[in-house]
Amino acid sequence: MPEGRIIKSLSGFYYVLHDGQVTQCRGRGVFRKNKVTPLVGDEVVFQADNELEGYILEIKERKNELVRPPISNVDQALLVFSAIEPDFSTVLLDRFLALVESNDIQPVICISKVDLLSEKQKQLIEQYAEDYRKIGYEVILTSTVTESGIAEIKPLFENQITVIAGQSGVGKSSLLNVLKPELELKTNDISTSLGRGKHTTRHVELISFGEGLVADTPGFSSLEFLTLEVEELSHCFPEMSRLSEDCKFRGCLHVKEPKCAVKQAVENQAIPAYRYEHYLQFVEEIKQRKPRY
Repeated sequence: MPEGRIIKSLSGFYYVLHDGQVTQCRGRGVFRKNKVTPLVGDEVVFQADNELEGYILEIKERKNELVRPPISNVDQALLVFSAIEPDFSTVLLDRFLALVESNDIQPVICISKVDLLSEKQKQLIEQYAEDYRKIGYEVILTSTVTESGIAEIKPLFENQITVIAGQSGVGKSSLLNVLKPELELKTNDISTSLGRGKHTTRHVELISFGEGLVADTPGFSSLEFLTLEVEELSHCFPEMSRLSEDCKFRGCLHVKEPKCAVKQAVENQAIPAYRYEHYLQFVEEIKQRKPRY
């Protein structure tokens, strides 16, 4: 039986990429019976007599699975954050990073619209970029107007399944259009009155980028820590995770415990204070979360 990957899901049909060809398939009834929904990104076994009449027989084990957007087997997330319009937000970036890390996805930070910055604003953005690079993240400053940083992003997609995420209006579609002009994705100027973009992508689809696949999606519409536990959160902050073994107490939450290596690093400015403040904010949010039944 042939094997392939679902690259699009629309109106009950699943479009499976196999050896450069796309076959339109339906899911078998057994999936509905077992309450299993095939997802874009799934590696599947299917059978088909032609390109329009196929059936998915088996879904292979997923290495990860996102709920919103509904996609599986993601290798990396390109997190697009504008330097301005809307203003760069470290708390929102840290939320995205924690969610991506919790799903075992490699994040890459892209700060867009740097051509709009004054010299003073650019210095601040470059300082933030340096903070995140010290943690170990790849940070690329880009402009779709001057095309700076674009050459650095292109090779990242090779042999990877990449999801592009970020709040509305930061320039995700503009970035994809520069990277692959034939896409001609619709974009609108940011709505000044609302402070957010008007463009929304309506379905999840994997688009070929060289030897890789990129998800054109609405991004992470759910930014809540629905399943992450307090004990797991520090593992989603790599600089804290590395220091955890130096804490006096095993399972230290880095909140009120004495002789905590993370709190010491914050005091010594080895960890930016804003990162730690966001961590404490997320800890409290998870503690206040209503139990799921």
